[in-house]
Amino acid sequence: MNDINDQDKLMAALSYPIGIVAIIILVVEDMKNRPFQKYHAVQALAVNVLIIILSIVLGWTVILACVPMLLWLVTLYWAYQAYQGLYFEIPGLTNFLKGQGWL
Repeated sequence: MNDINDQDKLMAALSYPIGIVAIIILVVEDMKNRPFQKYHAVQALAVNVLIIILSIVLGWTVILACVPMLLWLVTLYWAYQAYQGLYFEIPGLTNFLKGQGWL
Protein backbone atom coordinates (compact mmCIF):
# COMPACT_ATOMS: atom_id res chain seq x y z
CA MET A 1 0.00 0.00 0.00
CA ASN A 2 1.31 3.44 -0.87
CA ASP A 3 2.02 5.92 1.88
CA ILE A 4 -0.06 9.08 1.86
CA ASN A 5 2.15 12.06 1.05
CA ASP A 6 1.52 15.81 1.17
CA GLN A 7 0.57 15.98 -2.51
CA ASP A 8 -2.02 13.21 -2.00
CA LYS A 9 -3.54 15.18 0.87
CA LEU A 10 -3.56 18.47 -1.02
CA MET A 11 -5.09 17.08 -4.20
CA ALA A 12 -7.70 15.09 -2.25
CA ALA A 13 -8.63 18.19 -0.26
CA LEU A 14 -8.91 20.40 -3.34
CA SER A 15 -11.15 17.90 -5.11
CA TYR A 16 -14.10 18.57 -2.76
CA PRO A 17 -14.65 22.32 -3.16
CA ILE A 18 -13.18 22.44 -6.70
CA GLY A 19 -14.80 19.62 -8.66
CA ILE A 20 -12.55 19.98 -11.70
CA VAL A 21 -9.62 18.82 -9.55
CA ALA A 22 -11.42 15.50 -9.01
CA ILE A 23 -11.71 15.06 -12.77
CA ILE A 24 -8.03 15.90 -13.25
CA ILE A 25 -7.05 13.30 -10.64
CA LEU A 26 -9.10 10.63 -12.42
CA VAL A 27 -7.58 11.47 -15.82
CA VAL A 28 -3.89 11.89 -14.95
CA GLU A 29 -2.30 8.42 -14.79
CA ASP A 30 0.11 9.14 -11.91
CA MET A 31 -2.66 10.62 -9.78
CA LYS A 32 -5.35 8.00 -10.36
CA ASN A 33 -2.86 5.31 -9.37
CA ARG A 34 -2.56 6.87 -5.91
CA PRO A 35 -5.30 5.13 -3.84
CA PHE A 36 -5.87 8.07 -1.47
CA GLN A 37 -6.27 10.58 -4.30
CA LYS A 38 -8.52 8.25 -6.31
CA TYR A 39 -10.77 7.47 -3.32
CA HIS A 40 -11.36 11.12 -2.57
CA ALA A 41 -11.61 12.14 -6.23
CA VAL A 42 -14.41 9.64 -6.88
CA GLN A 43 -16.22 10.64 -3.71
CA ALA A 44 -15.76 14.38 -4.37
CA LEU A 45 -16.91 14.06 -7.98
CA ALA A 46 -20.09 12.32 -6.82
CA VAL A 47 -20.69 15.05 -4.23
CA ASN A 48 -20.20 17.79 -6.83
CA VAL A 49 -22.58 16.08 -9.28
CA LEU A 50 -25.13 15.81 -6.45
CA ILE A 51 -24.72 19.53 -5.67
CA ILE A 52 -25.28 20.44 -9.32
CA ILE A 53 -28.40 18.26 -9.53
CA LEU A 54 -29.78 19.71 -6.30
CA SER A 55 -29.05 23.24 -7.54
CA ILE A 56 -31.07 22.60 -10.68
CA VAL A 57 -33.94 20.82 -8.96
CA LEU A 58 -34.20 23.04 -5.88
CA GLY A 59 -33.08 26.31 -7.42
CA TRP A 60 -36.60 27.58 -8.13
CA THR A 61 -37.03 29.10 -4.65
CA VAL A 62 -34.60 31.10 -2.56
CA ILE A 63 -35.04 28.95 0.54
CA LEU A 64 -34.54 25.62 -1.24
CA ALA A 65 -31.63 27.05 -3.23
CA CYS A 66 -29.77 27.34 0.08
CA VAL A 67 -29.61 23.53 0.43
CA PRO A 68 -26.93 23.00 -2.26
CA MET A 69 -25.02 26.00 -0.92
CA LEU A 70 -25.00 24.51 2.58
CA LEU A 71 -23.89 21.17 1.15
CA TRP A 72 -21.03 22.94 -0.63
CA LEU A 73 -19.99 24.46 2.71
CA VAL A 74 -19.89 20.93 4.15
CA THR A 75 -17.41 20.04 1.39
CA LEU A 76 -14.97 22.41 3.08
CA TYR A 77 -15.11 20.21 6.18
CA TRP A 78 -14.59 17.11 4.05
CA ALA A 79 -11.66 18.85 2.36
CA TYR A 80 -10.16 19.51 5.79
CA GLN A 81 -10.57 15.84 6.74
CA ALA A 82 -8.93 14.72 3.48
CA TYR A 83 -6.06 17.14 4.12
CA GLN A 84 -5.58 15.46 7.50
CA GLY A 85 -4.97 12.19 5.64
CA LEU A 86 -8.25 10.56 6.64
CA TYR A 87 -10.41 8.18 4.69
CA PHE A 88 -14.03 8.90 5.65
CA GLU A 89 -17.48 7.92 4.48
CA ILE A 90 -20.27 10.22 3.40
CA PRO A 91 -23.51 8.66 4.66
CA GLY A 92 -25.37 6.91 1.85
CA LEU A 93 -23.12 8.17 -0.93
CA THR A 94 -19.97 6.21 -0.08
CA ASN A 95 -21.88 2.93 0.21
CA PHE A 96 -23.55 3.62 -3.14
CA LEU A 97 -20.15 4.27 -4.76
CA LYS A 98 -18.73 1.08 -3.25
CA GLY A 99 -21.76 -0.88 -4.46
CA GLN A 100 -21.14 0.39 -8.00
CA GLY A 101 -17.49 -0.71 -7.77
CA TRP A 102 -16.21 2.86 -8.10
CA LEU A 103 -14.51 2.86 -4.70
